[in-house]
Amino acid sequence: MSQSERRENAEESKLRSEPQNGVLVNPRAVCNGCTRLYRDPKILPCLHTFCSDCIGQLEPFSVSSRKSPENGKSEAAQGDRPAGTVTVLCPDCDSEVDIPPSGPGGLSTDHLALDEVFLETLATDGPLGCDLCGEVGAESRCDVCCVNLCAFCCQAHRRQKRTACHSVQRLEELKSRGRLCRPVLCSLHPGQELRLFCQPCDLPVCLECAATLHRDHGCCPTRDVIDRHGERIREVVAVRLRPRMERLKDSLQKVEVSQEALQARVDATANEVRAFARAYASAVENHCLSLLHRLEELRVQRRNQLHLQRAQLQQALLDVGGGVEFAERLLSCGSDAEILSAKGVTLRRLTGLTETGYDPHPANVAPDDGGGISFMAREPAGEVEGYPLVGVINSKTVDISKCTVEGEGLQRGVEGQQGHFTLVCRDSAGEQVERGGEHVLVSIVHKEKKDCSLETTVADNSDGSYRASYAAGDTGAYSVWGSPFLLHVKRKSRRHGGTFHCCSFCSSGGAKEARCGCTGTMPGGFKGCGHGHKGHPGKPHWSCCGSAAEQSECLPQSVLAAVSPRGHLRTVEL
Repeated sequence: MSQSERRENAEESKLRSEPQNGVLVNPRAVCNGCTRLYRDPKILPCLHTFCSDCIGQLEPFSVSSRKSPENGKSEAAQGDRPAGTVTVLCPDCDSEVDIPPSGPGGLSTDHLALDEVFLETLATDGPLGCDLCGEVGAESRCDVCCVNLCAFCCQAHRRQKRTACHSVQRLEELKSRGRLCRPVLCSLHPGQELRLFCQPCDLPVCLECAATLHRDHGCCPTRDVIDRHGERIREVVAVRLRPRMERLKDSLQKVEVSQEALQARVDATANEVRAFARAYASAVENHCLSLLHRLEELRVQRRNQLHLQRAQLQQALLDVGGGVEFAERLLSCGSDAEILSAKGVTLRRLTGLTETGYDPHPANVAPDDGGGISFMAREPAGEVEGYPLVGVINSKTVDISKCTVEGEGLQRGVEGQQGHFTLVCRDSAGEQVERGGEHVLVSIVHKEKKDCSLETTVADNSDGSYRASYAAGDTGAYSVWGSPFLLHVKRKSRRHGGTFHCCSFCSSGGAKEARCGCTGTMPGGFKGCGHGHKGHPGKPHWSCCGSAAEQSECLPQSVLAAVSPRGHLRTVEL
């Protein structure tokens, strides 16, 4: 069931009955302002009904000003509102409604609300006393005077000449009927029913009003105009408001359906988030346990290594100490014969200790104090139960003696060109350290020119490798500090600027101005070489320098200038 249907059912049940002071009361007979039965109910312009006193107690929202004496215009907004009109907010719909200058009494009376109040009084068997004598309970009601009468006062009411024609009905009949049918009386002439309608004033009037205040207005009976005016109301309701109300209901239903769908989607997404959080928390907890287990394995491994190293050192110390102690005691306390008799075994033991005994250099003994164990919180740790996690236990420390260098740029370079090589950091076991952050310095110095070095830059690849780049300078051999490699920088290769052809005549299409690096010439004004002519090398060659080797460097101008034009040095293969 949608929210609109639930609200309509609630409103219907509320219209049927509502408790007030322990008694079920028809809400149409109760004022929403004071929550009591209506007393002089008045209709606001927004068609909500309240007691006249309740309307009078509303706080003014705005008040239209009086006319200014200077220009005769209102000091407030210029509209159709008369001066002194008070604007209040309706307690039910918060609409701005105008109260006439005469106050709540100038509003229309809600006669339907009065009927509901009277019917509610009858339905609840409330105490209805006689409105005339006030001594006994009422049995009848005068529809014209709107007073409750006891039996005695009812007889007197019928005997009087003025009220003899009034319609008097028993309260029991009104209660059984469930609907109160009574005339609407004139507020200016009590006792006169509003049976006429003044069309110019658009007001229902009584006979006395028609004869005095509306004499020349052409008043007609209400039954003659009720169809026309009622039809106008029905037309506005049926043609304009009913379709709009249906559209509003449809739109409201769509909004409520969207709200329910939104809430359902939000709830489902929230459940997914909670499930993800629980699963992710479980994965993090398992990852934490795995890290702690790895840490414990490292502790046991390193502890065993230290225990083994300690046992070896202790045993070596005992062996050496025992041998030294025996030898010193033999030399200090033994006689010559005792020393000579034990010399052989003693020297064999002492020699064995010096040659084969465990004797590590103090500089090479580096006890593992766990300094290489660290937790790297931001390092990717792969996936655990399908969730990517970070945080790893790092136990690898860089061993300089195990680091390696890769790349051709470490052994040879070309003058004026960039060279590169890669340094790979490794631990004591020879495994690559899978993290960066090491402070790596690379120094490349010329072996002969001590003041000549190459400027290097090191880039951290964040995976335990570092890319070193340098700009090759002077040619020669360079030493890379800390490595056994020699960097040889060779001269930059000179590229050919011509074409590798058979002769100038063929490559230029017979152009006379085409020249060649060889000394060949042709008759007829040709400046280049040709097949079978003087100076042609007899094989393909470069037009720039005359070299016959296709894969070669171009001969420098100094060499070309030093060679005789008739010589054949230019065609020598390099």
